[in-house]
Parts: sequence; structure tokens; C-alpha cells
Amino acid sequence: MSDIVYIRELEINTVIGIYDWERKIRQTVSLDLDMVTDIGAAAAGEDIEQTLNYKAVSKRLIAYIEAAEFLLIETMAEKVAELVLAEFPTPWIRLRVGKPGAVTGAKDVGVIIERGERPPRLPM
Repeated sequence: MSDIVYIRELEINTVIGIYDWERKIRQTVSLDLDMVTDIGAAAAGEDIEQTLNYKAVSKRLIAYIEAAEFLLIETMAEKVAELVLAEFPTPWIRLRVGKPGAVTGAKDVGVIIERGERPPRLPM
């Protein structure tokens, strides 16, 4: 199994940051997800129930992140990866969490993590 369902530039507003002023506002974070799955059954049967539903993943992450507060994007990344692996049919995730505008002069800063069992034939 080495098919990937992905989500790009999912923007969500949340409370994130270590400074007092950041704890009083909502900031936008941007997520990219690559999730391993097998799309064969879904493709053969045209059945959304047989695949990893990117809309369901997106809606769950929006609800979770909007309701949560984080000091660090590293913490957010770990929690999001744990949630996806626990609640959706994927054994592996690559996740990028970005905080646009956090550093003057940079379009975006953030972290990229991989969690779970990486399939042997998965491209980098």
C-alpha cells in the first residue's frame, strides 16, 4: 500500500504562541497532510466509504484546532498527527504545520513531522 490522500494549505484560525499578546488573539496556521491509504477498493466501487475521506479529515481538524490552544506549533503537530492516526484509516502521516507571518521577512515558518508506519515503497 503506497497510495496517498493529501490535503494542502488547510488554513485554520486558533490561539497559538508563547507571548502574552499571542494568547489574546487568533492566528492562522496552515497544514499540509500526506496520509497513506489504499484507494483501490474506493476506485473500483466508486465508494467514498472505502477510502480515506479528505473532507472528513479536514472538518475534524478544523473543529479540533479552532477549539484548542497551543503554545508551540510542535505541540500542535504532535496532537494533530495523533488524532489523524487514531481516528482515520491510515497507518502513516506526513504533516507540515506552518505559521505564516510569524517571522518578519519569511512567508511561512513551521515544522514537518512523519508519524506511524512508513510503507517501504513510499516516495520521499
